[in-house]
Amino acid sequence: MIVLGIYGSPRKGGNSDQLLDRALKGVAASGAEVKKIYARHIKISGCLECGGCDQTGICVQKDDMSQIYPLLEESNVIILATPIFFYSPPAQIKAIIDRAQACWAKRFLTKPPEARKRHDSGIGYLIAIGATKGKKLFDCTKLVAKYFFDALDMAYGGDLLIRGVEKKSDILKRSDALDAAYELGKKAARAEQVGSTLL
Repeated sequence: MIVLGIYGSPRKGGNSDQLLDRALKGVAASGAEVKKIYARHIKISGCLECGGCDQTGICVQKDDMSQIYPLLEESNVIILATPIFFYSPPAQIKAIIDRAQACWAKRFLTKPPEARKRHDSGIGYLIAIGATKGKKLFDCTKLVAKYFFDALDMAYGGDLLIRGVEKKSDILKRSDALDAAYELGKKAARAEQVGSTLL
């Protein structure tokens, strides 16, 4: 079992980083192999919407994303952690998500329509954290994550959503959120559905 943690924040060691660190400790404690991607370290362009992947399922751009595609394909589980910027994921992780268009094209090319109704490559989870307490704070990011995982042929396993945390390391004052992240990691290592937890 390979569990890939995707760190979506541009801020090193911030709140979403620390939540994902805690989740991956739960994964490791359960015996699964952990791999990591830091979006802030990836040098890629956004999707060009050129249609280059439509016939092959392979992106025509040559950049750091070529190192990311194999990790996305080999992972049985993905945990995506991101802060909320203007009610959506920040640009660094959104660029990676948009480049998953090639994965969607490959899925479309290799699976007949009936088979596309199921997800055969694993399961994905979302950890998201935002400063405000708006009612719809996580709506956009949840949809983005669901369709990202769908492009990767993965089911949506659930999420951990935390409001009202802004300053770096404030999450360390929230033992409830840290404990929930650890438990999510343990369940992710078993590819269990976790539902939605809002704290």
